[in-house]
Amino acid sequence: MLRPKIFQVVPTREYEVYVYFDDGKIKLYDAKPLLARGGIFNVLKDINFFMERCTIMNGTLAWDLSGNRDRGNCIDICPDTIYDLGVDVKESVTA
Repeated sequence: MLRPKIFQVVPTREYEVYVYFDDGKIKLYDAKPLLARGGIFNVLKDINFFMERCTIMNGTLAWDLSGNRDRGNCIDICPDTIYDLGVDVKESVTA
């Protein structure tokens, strides 16, 4: 079975992201565990970077590292991870 596609992401100042899927589901993805990993994820600790560079790339939630939408230069999260581990949200939020 094909997974639903992501069509919108809305980051929060609490290092979480609302992820909207085309099947109507909204998932709240907690990115704080990524920050604890360090390494490539250290850049996400800057809340302005986290908020401004959060986007959809490669068909999933991503942060555009270069700022020029280079699909090979981003941090992206497997959509299955978001769909399976994200918390179901009942109501939509606005950016």
